[in-house]
Amino acid sequence: MSTPYQDAGRTGQKRRTFEALVAVAREAVAAGESPTVDSTAAAAGVARSTAYRYFPSQRELLAAAHPETARQSLLPADAPEDPGARLDVVVAEFTQLIADTEAQQRTMLRLSLERDTAESALPLRQGRAIAWIEEALKPLQGTFSAPEIRALALAVRSAIGIEALVWLTDIGGLSREQARASMRWSARALLHQALVAGPPPAARR
Repeated sequence: MSTPYQDAGRTGQKRRTFEALVAVAREAVAAGESPTVDSTAAAAGVARSTAYRYFPSQRELLAAAHPETARQSLLPADAPEDPGARLDVVVAEFTQLIADTEAQQRTMLRLSLERDTAESALPLRQGRAIAWIEEALKPLQGTFSAPEIRALALAVRSAIGIEALVWLTDIGGLSREQARASMRWSARALLHQALVAGPPPAARR
């Protein structure tokens, strides 16, 4: 992820400044805080005016600080062709990412649910995981339409994110490993149900 300001002139130095700001913001998020551009600039030792050239608002800063931002795909180079195997690889990787960055994920979830903080609502709603799941389900293109694959991806995503981890651990009483196993089971079950009985209803646009 980069910004227009970062892509012009002295790109090496700008990249280092950008990474320093993102690192500080991620530390703050991991501590349960909601970093602003001002507070992040001060902690990183970067001039306030400079920080705003990278991040015009808290919204862009939080989006860059989200743990999932840097990942483009969760499939390995030698990804299997079977949709079930592909989905399990993605879900295993995604749930590990959620577990490894749980503190940040919980903060982002809280910020996304705070309706009065509109600028904080972006990071968890980018839908990046949906694209990863759709990529895993790509072999189903000859069986399901694009809207149907997306509907299935949405159903899978609803069962495997930070929201599910919070419920399974905080309310269900499962350990982190048990919760990850449960989420992987749910993803496999949803795919099996779709193959047997058809995908979930596609969203109307």
